[in-house]
Amino acid sequence: MIPGRRIKRSRAGGFDLRLPESERLLVASLVGQLRSVLTGQDVAADASVRRLFPSAYADDPTRDAEYREMVRDDLLQARLGALDVVEGTVHSHNVDEAQLLAWMGAVNDLRLVLGTRLDVSEETAFDTAPNDPDAPARAVYQYLSFLLESIVDALSG
Repeated sequence: MIPGRRIKRSRAGGFDLRLPESERLLVASLVGQLRSVLTGQDVAADASVRRLFPSAYADDPTRDAEYREMVRDDLLQARLGALDVVEGTVHSHNVDEAQLLAWMGAVNDLRLVLGTRLDVSEETAFDTAPNDPDAPARAVYQYLSFLLESIVDALSG
């Protein structure tokens, strides 16, 4: 897939972000797009965002509505905060652990939303033909999976 580790624990402390400029621009663009979706007027109606705000009481709509009302703003603010960190550090070459944890959350959120839009499951094959209209989105999904794995490996490190 993509050669080389993109994120590595640095000897000086923190973590080195070894992303080429094209990948940094992609991440910045995706973060901006997710922010637009999360702050949009129809965010509750957007099925691809539901995974970011999971149901707590699937069998009890009243309790579930109460739960959502209680935690939704906190979840939204946490997600937007992670996006802020990524936007602020996307061109940095070194981040601390808290910043990398924010990257992990934001990249995971991006994967969840894109994966939902692509209807990705564990059985999904990614050998798409280049003329498949979803090929670019599937490539981005695979890149986000690679980046998330790189982050987890670096944090586990």
